Amino acid sequence: ICYLIPYEGPVVGGWYKVLDRLIPGTTKVDALKKMLLDQGGFAPCFLGCFLSLVGTLNGLSAQDNWAKLQQDYPDALITNYYLWPAVQLANFYLVPLHYRLAVVQCVAVIWNSYLSWKAHRL
Repeated sequence: ICYLIPYEGPVVGGWYKVLDRLIPGTTKVDALKKMLLDQGGFAPCFLGCFLSLVGTLNGLSAQDNWAKLQQDYPDALITNYYLWPAVQLANFYLVPLHYRLAVVQCVAVIWNSYLSWKAHRL
């Protein structure tokens, strides 16, 4: 997973800019809308792509990668929902746009450790 981390920042940072254009504002309601869009749309897609890419880079065949994704994705997505909605709600409400990526990357150290464990267990 270490080889994917440098690519995470630009993708997530770009998403935050798009999200801020889609839902301008910093009220509690705006933060809630951003979090719901982030966790309802972006997170499931990003997680699926991330786990698939890890499998591919680890040399799994397409069939094995699909099987691993079917095994790992549901649990990883549920775990995502235990952590990220609260982080993102606070991030979108309290943190200026240009610092949001830094906040997320601090939490992502723990999250990426979990994903690494998930991706490499049999």
